[in-house]
Amino acid sequence: MRYCEVDFFGVFVSPLAAMMLAAWVGLVAVRRVADLFGAWQLVWHPALASLAVYVILLSLIVIGVGR
Repeated sequence: MRYCEVDFFGVFVSPLAAMMLAAWVGLVAVRRVADLFGAWQLVWHPALASLAVYVILLSLIVIGVGR
């Protein structure tokens, strides 16, 4: 599959921007579930764990769209 720019009200936006937004929404959902179960309290460095989860989600989205 070829990644194409998205026309958003006359402005061409990279498809990666939409994927990054989707990964961020997924991160918010994961963090809320982790907070609900208290799993985020067990993490040594929450900011690094949050970054790692974001990168994993973004990688999964890019791989999924590329197939």
